[in-house]
Amino acid sequence: MEVIAVNVESLEKLSRIVWPALTESIYMVGITVLSSIIIGAILATLLYLTDAKGLHPNLLVNRFLNIAVNVVRSFPFVILIVALMPLTRKLTGTVIGSTAALVPLIISSSSLVARMIEASFRNVPYETIEAIKSFGASNWQIMTRVVLKEAVPSMVSGLTVAVIAILGSSAAAGAVGAGGLGAVAINYGYSSFDDTIMYGTVLILILLVQGIQAVGNQLFKKSLR
Repeated sequence: MEVIAVNVESLEKLSRIVWPALTESIYMVGITVLSSIIIGAILATLLYLTDAKGLHPNLLVNRFLNIAVNVVRSFPFVILIVALMPLTRKLTGTVIGSTAALVPLIISSSSLVARMIEASFRNVPYETIEAIKSFGASNWQIMTRVVLKEAVPSMVSGLTVAVIAILGSSAAAGAVGAGGLGAVAINYGYSSFDDTIMYGTVLILILLVQGIQAVGNQLFKKSLR
């Protein structure tokens, strides 16, 4: 009976703390996804256009962007959080909480999304672009009507992976004071030796990942039509 009582108490505690944490996680992931898609798309387009074989080659700009993206991607996420604390404090006034976590999340995720979108652009056959260019199409027309259109299925797959990675990063950020489901798992589960909360939070994260992947799969199928 004592074990049952403890389990019931843990379940009640889980239901009481999980909804605010889930809301924080959705907030962090949602803002990060939207911001990183915008920033990542801009970076990917510039990287693609300024490449040696791009529509508007510019070695200096391309090299600078490549180095910048690679530097950000070189940092393990938790170390990036610590390295960006001065910038985070200047922008948000604090280094703790879900809003503060957006700074490293957006910076890290934007570099990931940029590489994924750039790779999708590069999958479009160079011969196809040259053929369209021979008909007198402008760079804008080539990018919007050929490259972007052909790259959509690959972009959908890549962004699905990116969203799941962002969810994982938001959970990791919880270990250093960001809040969300990661903080619940660490503070109320692992540190308090409460397996019900620990594995209950893990189960919620698994369900979220399954849901994101299912939506991504459906969008991928539609993009092929």
